[in-house]
Amino acid sequence: MSYFAAAVVRGSDGWTAAELDLTGAADIDEVADQLRDVNPDADVSLLFVEADDLYLAILRLDQGEDLRLFGSDSVFAEESRLGALLLGDIETPALEIDEVTEPPVPADDDEDEPPASEPDVEPVGDADLLKDLGISSHQLLELCAHEGMMPADVTAEVCQVLGCGDEVEELREA
Repeated sequence: MSYFAAAVVRGSDGWTAAELDLTGAADIDEVADQLRDVNPDADVSLLFVEADDLYLAILRLDQGEDLRLFGSDSVFAEESRLGALLLGDIETPALEIDEVTEPPVPADDDEDEPPASEPDVEPVGDADLLKDLGISSHQLLELCAHEGMMPADVTAEVCQVLGCGDEVEELREA
């Protein structure tokens, strides 16, 4: 499974980004330690892990403590060692994805329209982990469920709102 792991940390000088190598990590605590090591004094540390253009996991540490996790789809934990490492301990769904992806009710009852397809993802973890940074759980879940949206697209959208989009894009291009 191919992946991209971008750590973005906010310290006194603003956002900085670094790519992490997670291949040798034995457990989630080692991943959290790698994230802490990017900037041990950071106020907020985030790790965006995109796997096989299908899955996204987001990890968050505040002042190096209180690890919070979100995964775009629980299947990631079932299909890969990395997914199991990052999301294997999460048991509760983020929210019911149907709550944020239901299409608006049309003004007229035109029965010629096909029914909207159900989202094919089951997000897990803390969908509110970016709320205080400007991305509500509703927005995050909607991005993850949006048809045609790749994990890299979700990361780019989120990072633009956070103000670290350029830093993450530079990592991708390196």
